[in-house]
Amino acid sequence: MTEEPSGEAVGETPDDTKRGVLRADIVTLFPQMVREAASHSIVGRAQAARTLDLRVHDLRDWAEGRYRQADDYPFGGGAGMVLMPAPVFACLESVLADAPETPILLMAPDGERFDQRMARELAELPRFLLLCGHYEGVDERVREALVTRTVSIGDYVLTGGELPALVILDAVTRLLPGVLGNAASPEEESFGAADRGLLLEYPHYTRPAEFRGRGVPEVLLSGHHAKIAAWRRQQALVRTRERRPDLWERFLPLSKVDRKLLEAYDAERGNEASAGKPENKPEESPPSDE
Repeated sequence: MTEEPSGEAVGETPDDTKRGVLRADIVTLFPQMVREAASHSIVGRAQAARTLDLRVHDLRDWAEGRYRQADDYPFGGGAGMVLMPAPVFACLESVLADAPETPILLMAPDGERFDQRMARELAELPRFLLLCGHYEGVDERVREALVTRTVSIGDYVLTGGELPALVILDAVTRLLPGVLGNAASPEEESFGAADRGLLLEYPHYTRPAEFRGRGVPEVLLSGHHAKIAAWRRQQALVRTRERRPDLWERFLPLSKVDRKLLEAYDAERGNEASAGKPENKPEESPPSDE
């Protein structure tokens, strides 16, 4: 009897899990691609801090035959290859044997659009599994019998689900307690929990205070916390109104405070526009031929 393959925790050992840690499993045909990307930056630090327990599983470990084939040509003809049901079923049943209720999310372009709301939902779970489709996707029987939710990161097609899985993993990981250091960071960012996730984030500046003729807004150098907060709020409102009218319509109606901030912004811009216009002068009569 052969030993069941097991997923490898990136940078950790299986004994590193503990209560309260988010367990994320990723099933893929390209485990090294996922492991390498997940070993850096926020996701890598979350694993080192024992906040995230990431297990990456090579689907071919559950494929049969000398060449461990996990995909095949589609019935009915057509281009591309389809992941076979047998290795997927065997893999998921093995990986989730101790937690069969774990949500299984399939990465596919026809899925539900991933957003910050879904990231927050996943961050509240004790565990979830991301299944990476590839080429033409997975056998439909996998979806019918195993998949809890099909998820897409946008209206475009990628070669496989590895990049979407890493996007989701990153977005979820940075919401875990203690990962970002500053608990306010995920609240203040674009699509943060504040304001129902409908406002974009205000602009940021750092040293030097002036660079190639472009300066930092004076209010940010004032040290006046209330004025800085008001300016940032105003900028978030303006950016959302100008760049994402779809979010802006959902954010309305404005509070009295937000309305005053926008009115002040629009009045200031109106004055600047007026000051920049040339004075209206009477048109000169064309010279006479006489």
